[in-house]
Amino acid sequence: MDIKRDYYEDIQLLDSQAVWFWFVMLLISLLIFPFIAPNYYIYMANYMAINVIVTVGLNILVGYTGQISLGHAGFFAIGAYMTVLSMTRFHLPFFLALLLGGLIAAFFGFILGLPALRLEGPYLAIATLGFGMAITQVIGRWQIFGGRMGIEVPSPSFGSYILNSDIKLYFLIVTIAFLLTMMARNLMKTKVGRAFIAIRDSDIAAETMGVNLVYYKTMAFAVSAFYVGIAGGLMAFLLGFINPSSFNFILSIYFLAFVIVGGLGSIFGSIMGGVVMTWLILVLDKVQEFPYLGEALILFSTKWMNLSGLPNISSIIFGLIIVLVVVFEPLGLYGFWIRTKIYWRTWPF
Repeated sequence: MDIKRDYYEDIQLLDSQAVWFWFVMLLISLLIFPFIAPNYYIYMANYMAINVIVTVGLNILVGYTGQISLGHAGFFAIGAYMTVLSMTRFHLPFFLALLLGGLIAAFFGFILGLPALRLEGPYLAIATLGFGMAITQVIGRWQIFGGRMGIEVPSPSFGSYILNSDIKLYFLIVTIAFLLTMMARNLMKTKVGRAFIAIRDSDIAAETMGVNLVYYKTMAFAVSAFYVGIAGGLMAFLLGFINPSSFNFILSIYFLAFVIVGGLGSIFGSIMGGVVMTWLILVLDKVQEFPYLGEALILFSTKWMNLSGLPNISSIIFGLIIVLVVVFEPLGLYGFWIRTKIYWRTWPF
């Protein structure tokens, strides 16, 4: 039996030659990918990396601390707008603007974390939902944020080098996603991460053992909001234009679905959830273009429904996939990964 005997073994990232090999292969694949893939797939990879940041951040709150949030689209919007306004109105460098957007989102996360001291379960979910909806309404009514029309996003730059293409943004977004994922993984190995997990398992028992609930619950909200704020700033640069309708209630539902489908309380599950669910969203948006299936859906809609509702088919399929995953694999994609590893380790017995 593989038993960990000291703290170093617990925090060690790469603990075998096989893991080192696959880690190096992953880095090489990420470096080569943008030079051989079509531009659309590079855009898709950027989209996936941003959603991985969101999923990792939300999993810190939901999966590791046990606090439900349906308002993370609000933090996403705060990060996006504050990053853009910091560059356009205050003329801050790109990295400082992105960091400031994340820190402002973290501040609002701290404020939202205060009700978590008295609320839990569906009551906390409703409180966070109200926050997310209020943020989009405020942004849509203030002219400084561009109102309902939105604002154009400048291209990030390093001096005279402008990141004005998907392949240039790829190295920036993927690098930031990689670093933030490693930070989250290491955070969960510290006393802060263990306090989060203790609160999730039993906040009363955690407080009895000396865990400061006020400090750690608000910290969980702040850290989670910081991640999502950074992701929002990166998404603004990827899209090139943002408006309040981009940060609606459905976006918060998608974020929570990424965490649940990927696997609660798992960094690797967050990566799988962000990648797989983003791929499904982008692919299902073109479901009517699928061979045979698309023609059948158009024929069915023409005869029994209305063609204007055909784009909603993707939402129906997306929801069905979530239901099937929750019913047949409650641990999400991470649970499926564990089952697969166990199967091949014991194969053929």
